[in-house]
Amino acid sequence: MRIPRSLDPAEVDAVDLAAVDLADPRTYSHGDPHPIWARLRRDDPVRWHPVGDDLGFWSVTTLDHCSRVLREHENFTSERGTLLSLLGKDDPAGGRQMAATDPPRHTRMRGPLQRALTIKQVERSADHIRAEVRALLAPAASGEPFDFAAAVTRLPMAVTGMLMGLPPADWPRLTLLTLKSIAPDDPEFSEGDEPALALRRAHRELFAYFSDVVAERQRHPGGDDLISLLLGMEVDGREMSAGEVVANCYSLLLGANVTTPYVPAAALHALIGTPALAGVLSAGPAPDAVAAIMEESLRWASPANHFMRYAVRDVDLGGTRVRSGDAVVTWLGSANRDEAVFRDPFTFDPSRKPNRHIAFGAGAHYCVGHTVARVTLRALFEEIIATFADLEPAGEAEHLSSNFVAGIKHLPVVAKVRSARPVSPPGQRERT
Repeated sequence: MRIPRSLDPAEVDAVDLAAVDLADPRTYSHGDPHPIWARLRRDDPVRWHPVGDDLGFWSVTTLDHCSRVLREHENFTSERGTLLSLLGKDDPAGGRQMAATDPPRHTRMRGPLQRALTIKQVERSADHIRAEVRALLAPAASGEPFDFAAAVTRLPMAVTGMLMGLPPADWPRLTLLTLKSIAPDDPEFSEGDEPALALRRAHRELFAYFSDVVAERQRHPGGDDLISLLLGMEVDGREMSAGEVVANCYSLLLGANVTTPYVPAAALHALIGTPALAGVLSAGPAPDAVAAIMEESLRWASPANHFMRYAVRDVDLGGTRVRSGDAVVTWLGSANRDEAVFRDPFTFDPSRKPNRHIAFGAGAHYCVGHTVARVTLRALFEEIIATFADLEPAGEAEHLSSNFVAGIKHLPVVAKVRSARPVSPPGQRERT
């Protein structure tokens, strides 16, 4: 998704809200939704968006309204589907997959995973994560054009694959299948299939893969990976079924591959060619400086573009009556550019305080893997700062065709490597 460094008020005024289609993936790969969102925030922050002849959703664009919808699970349920791809049909994983389950059951499912993914637990894998980061960035040292975005796309699978105990030989295929799941309209990842067929085939292959892995874990219990943890979890007095474990494996993998890689790519795309890049690359290894860069990058990228909910009763939202059963879509990329909350929202500003973005969502469904994502991103930004003295564009950025993930899939750069790497202080810990 394109992220402009400024908005032309005339362009915002010229938006014809009756003609826009925020459900169309091409709006994000070839267009620019930001003038549309800015017009909506200003003039119609809770607006009905028709889809076809008989479907539609309420489009929510301000930070306060988005936060409210995501937090108020008693008014807006996750169990009927959380993505626009499921609009008009109930999610078969509702009540079985953590992402598609409401509290209090969601809370009971989330607890063991959240304890397994605390900063203390994740930091045990810090050396592995940093080794993966260095391996991905190493080709840039040649001085030849280096596709930064394509390289970091492989990073979350390396981390999540390790945490789930999946064989490294399977990681490339799993990465492609998750890309196919989140961007079935993108011809680069659809493998020649029509979008609907690409999505079905990706889902079938991922669920078949995890069914085999879960069956193997059941035959050989006692592991300390996340899949073994899911198999041993008790929710409402019983262990989760194999089908429920498979559904949650899919959700965890998708969540990891959606969030992490698109944050640094969007940040570098914003910074390359500007004086601000030098400031970021000279930040040094100070934890506070790296944390500030990371949080502003999360706001800037807002990689999960939307989350959907359904109203379970009539609700007044910003003076608009949302009827029971209506779909409501929160646009995180818009919320994180809300002029009423963020000063100069189209300026990449690591010194921004406060920075209350909702890149990881809000409320009970706040991303359970946020600690893993932040530890991974911290290692990545530290290595970028330590390794590169400068970065220059080596071609045009290419954007993912998806209404769910705001991402850059290709970002060619030429890197100037430092003659000596700054030494990171030992024992740095993530601040969350």
